[in-house]
Amino acid sequence: MNTVSKIQITTAKLLINGEFVESKTQQWQDIINPATQEVIGLVPFATPEEIQAAISSAKSAFASWRETPIQARMRIMLKLQQLIRDNAKKIAQVLTAEQGKTLADAEGDIQRGLEVVEHACSIGTLQMGEYTEGVARGVDTYTLQQPLGVCAGITPFNFPAMIPLWMFPMAIVCGNTFVLKPSEQDPLSTMMLVELAIEAGIPAGVLNVVHGGKDVVDALCTHQDIKAISFVGSTAVGTHVYNLAGQHGKRVQSMMGAKNHVVVMPDANKEQTLNAMVGAAFGAAGQRCMALSVAVMVGDSKHWINELITKAKTLSVNAGHEPNTDIGPVISPRAKARVIDLINSGVEQGAELLLDGRDIQVKGYENGNFVGATVFNNVTTDMRIYKEEIFGPVLTILCVETLDEAIELVNANPFGNGVGLFTQSGAVARTFQNRIDIGQVGINIPIPVPVPFFSFTSSRGSKLGDLGPYGKQAVQFYTQTKTITSRWFEDSQEAGEVNTTISLR
Repeated sequence: MNTVSKIQITTAKLLINGEFVESKTQQWQDIINPATQEVIGLVPFATPEEIQAAISSAKSAFASWRETPIQARMRIMLKLQQLIRDNAKKIAQVLTAEQGKTLADAEGDIQRGLEVVEHACSIGTLQMGEYTEGVARGVDTYTLQQPLGVCAGITPFNFPAMIPLWMFPMAIVCGNTFVLKPSEQDPLSTMMLVELAIEAGIPAGVLNVVHGGKDVVDALCTHQDIKAISFVGSTAVGTHVYNLAGQHGKRVQSMMGAKNHVVVMPDANKEQTLNAMVGAAFGAAGQRCMALSVAVMVGDSKHWINELITKAKTLSVNAGHEPNTDIGPVISPRAKARVIDLINSGVEQGAELLLDGRDIQVKGYENGNFVGATVFNNVTTDMRIYKEEIFGPVLTILCVETLDEAIELVNANPFGNGVGLFTQSGAVARTFQNRIDIGQVGINIPIPVPVPFFSFTSSRGSKLGDLGPYGKQAVQFYTQTKTITSRWFEDSQEAGEVNTTISLR
């Protein structure tokens, strides 16, 4: 972290009460291109006064925003989705420069977030309450889905477009106001989306942005005016957020680490399966919370491993903006060092290293944080490479003889983000989806992230809180159900007798 007085390069701005402002902090962090180590910008660590100003702005704006007609909120989301669509390629270039993923993957990052904005345009039906007439004589009961107030979001580095778009559009369209804290490692593309949100018509104070690290996170988790917090990131930080915010009375959804498995049956379509496995394991340099990190080869499917290695060797490692790149750099030298350390541990603990990406050299980008596709076989469940989330382009392989063994192995892992099954048997697929204890299941799909009509439903060690992002669950998360039971008397109606029971008559 740098201490500076005045920096004449791009700085990430704060958004407070509708204004993009330069932070007055003395603490700044470099925003670094992972392929070149070039400093492309600076991000401020907001001061306590700036954090308070953002929250106060959101609190003040809530009074009028909650009364804004639902159709007006929908129209803003309609405008936002078009602006994102129009500017996607420009945002993708910045996203690739600061995060490292390929341009194609950056556009996919934006597209998956855009789908949530499109779904937010359906809030008119999503936020409907319920009504039952005549629950007793002359008595009706109905519910309202009302906004909570000021909500906050804390987002990770790996999806600087998609995950912010999971959060603030759904929160805002439900009538809440929002304070967003993007990842301090790559906030520039996030801020481009925020600028489009303001251009789309989100009023001053309804959306605010503060940057920083742990101090900002803790301030959001403990501030009395924040009612709910949405988090996506590592298990360590997610657990901290859940516990701290929960102790301060906030509603929390915390989406955390993963160890995603794919179970490969010998009757699966071999070419389709291998292509899917290679793409899911090594795409985005393995820096996806839904990346495939463990392959469980059942029976004779173990004979496909050599062909999987052959396909993995064809992947091109390069800077994300270069044509035909398959694997870009990981986010930072620290992240690369951690991935290398875990690969080294796999070798030391006796796993068979079939493909080694540790010493990859990229011409013209010798300082980049590159790790090539790496594959281990003969992995056991007590090894670090199996137990820990690697967050790099590393695939570990375990072989079993039966579907029952595969299900038992997957269910024994503490994480519960996603799992895939490759088979041509409907009966096997049905058995698997019923018995597997994982929140999101893919059948012949390696990364089963649901479309926004459904909710992101990871489970067990990958999630704290009972409601997931986007879809119907997000509406539940960002609203409070109010139940109203009413009776209206006709002027001519007889009063009757005093009723001292709890029953309605």
